[in-house]
Amino acid sequence: MNHKKILIVLIILILILAVVIVIIKFNKKNTNILTLYGNIEIRQVDLGFRVEGRVQKLLKEEGDEVKKGELLAVLDDITYRAKYEKSLEDIKLYMAQSENALAVYNRNFLLCSDGTTSEVECDELLRNKKETQAKLAAEKKQNKIYKDDWDNTKIYAPNDGIITTRIVEQGAVVNMTTPVYTLSLNKPVWIRAYISEKDLGNIKYNMKAEVLTDTIDVKTGKKKKYMGRIGYISPVAEFTPKTVQTQELRTDLVYRIRVYIDDTDKYLRQGMPTTIIINLIQDKNDSRD
Repeated sequence: MNHKKILIVLIILILILAVVIVIIKFNKKNTNILTLYGNIEIRQVDLGFRVEGRVQKLLKEEGDEVKKGELLAVLDDITYRAKYEKSLEDIKLYMAQSENALAVYNRNFLLCSDGTTSEVECDELLRNKKETQAKLAAEKKQNKIYKDDWDNTKIYAPNDGIITTRIVEQGAVVNMTTPVYTLSLNKPVWIRAYISEKDLGNIKYNMKAEVLTDTIDVKTGKKKKYMGRIGYISPVAEFTPKTVQTQELRTDLVYRIRVYIDDTDKYLRQGMPTTIIINLIQDKNDSRD
């Protein structure tokens, strides 16, 4: 009977030991995996006219997707077009005057050289030729300025993106410094995160990183996953920002990094929280120095 009790006790102890080993292994941190937390950042651009005037058309609303080179807004261009067209007419006039002055000078050049025409008259012919040429050159330069001003009565999208803010409305009078739209660019998209000093020596540029968002993919039932690479490591340490949650004290020094996402899509939003998982043991093909 005592043998049975001893055997039962031994079996219980073995089971307890097995459970403890499993728990320890389950809770043991994988030192090859670095987990960081950060937020999506997307570049935004304030778009405006490079000349002043009254807004004639606004072609996009907040939330609209735009393509690079797409027309977004138009100013009333009557004044700018009139200046440009007037300059074209002035160029024709100055060109005719310059050609006439050059022809007169060429006809009298030999007479000036042999002294038939007085020196005063020759100087006048030369001065007239140079003045008309200078007027023509100056007007051509001014014409380019007028053309540039006229072209700048339109706003075109500098890159693909989404209109996040429509700041003014049709009919508003704007200056050169007045923003009209705020455009959120589709690329690049990166995650701003912070890494502790003790982990800094384990990462390098272009290491692959797996990025998870809190959004559940309706197709897979799992968190959305993206692949990215470390594209920036700050050379300067800074105190842990208040928005960063760590197990260490907030006065610990950390380094800011950026993880650029390769396979971006329209579901990534400014400020979205993310989890970054970096396998510190990567093949040579997975990362580049």
